[in-house]
Amino acid sequence: MRIIGCDYHPGFQQIAYVETDTGEFAERRLAPREEAEQFYRALASREDSVGVGMEASGHARWFEGLIAELRFELWIGDAAEIRTKGVRKQKRDRQDAQLILRLMMEDRFPRIWVPSWENRDLRQLLWHRHRMVQARTRIVNQLQAVALNEGLRCKKRLWRDAGREQLESFRLAPWASRRRRDLLELLDRLTPTIAELTQAVEQEAEKCPEARRLQTHPGVGALTALAFVLIIGRTDRFQCGKQIASYLGLVPLEDSSGQRRRLGHITKQGNSLLRFLLVEAAQVTVRSDPAWRSKYFHLAMRRGRKIAKVAMARRLAVRLYWMWRKGWDYEQMKKVSSHAGAPGHRDGVQ
Repeated sequence: MRIIGCDYHPGFQQIAYVETDTGEFAERRLAPREEAEQFYRALASREDSVGVGMEASGHARWFEGLIAELRFELWIGDAAEIRTKGVRKQKRDRQDAQLILRLMMEDRFPRIWVPSWENRDLRQLLWHRHRMVQARTRIVNQLQAVALNEGLRCKKRLWRDAGREQLESFRLAPWASRRRRDLLELLDRLTPTIAELTQAVEQEAEKCPEARRLQTHPGVGALTALAFVLIIGRTDRFQCGKQIASYLGLVPLEDSSGQRRRLGHITKQGNSLLRFLLVEAAQVTVRSDPAWRSKYFHLAMRRGRKIAKVAMARRLAVRLYWMWRKGWDYEQMKKVSSHAGAPGHRDGVQ
């Protein structure tokens, strides 16, 4: 068997590999992509088993696809944990590849869970819609600025019929008029695209039993439910609600020592899209659920509205996790939520 430690970069790879049967060790730099493909395909032609280890990295989809096509075993490790296992203060590509190889051979490689190809493709749908909505928001904000410059202050949505007619009725200078026309054209192109993507999200959520169950919770729509299922992946990866909150970056930074305990803002180390969706969904839940509204205003008076929103988002994430793990819908969750904090419920089913 050949074990390969790969320090992956989008433009090249630095690898260190060893033959377990003979103990032969070698290093190589593979650049560009064509050379890497040729090297790995040559290994596949020998009909030897091959294991490849690399840090979790972006822009590696083609490489992961190649390894899957060749039926090699691919290990993807936690980059932060791998870095802590290096004892040298120097950091170079050769040393990184050697470190990954050594961890694999010593069975200390911090392997992480990797979602399926279908899961990752559906995530692209969510991200694409999210970016399109952000682009539309920026365009709408610019149109609002044009309207304000002309003294128009109204609650009408400027991209709807009445508001748009009023916006187009202004006589503007040539370049200002060009700006208005281009922004409206971009808005006309984005709106049907977002509607199509939203419909696709709803269809995918309808196919997923877990997403349908999570949608029974007030404030949780198809987008939030599907994103939660795709990004969490499997409930058995986590032992409690605190781990879910930490995974999503909804726990505070901590710098404590001795008798001093210091907490900061949230870590934001998790998926930014799901964290954003949970904050938005939690605000809808606050408006529709009296108990959540009471909790929110209590936190807002003590810590401020921004912190209260994040706290409610964390509470929603924990509740969705337990609904998924236990197979409960919202009504079943309500029956047990009053026992939160009792023995056996230390994780906070809220």
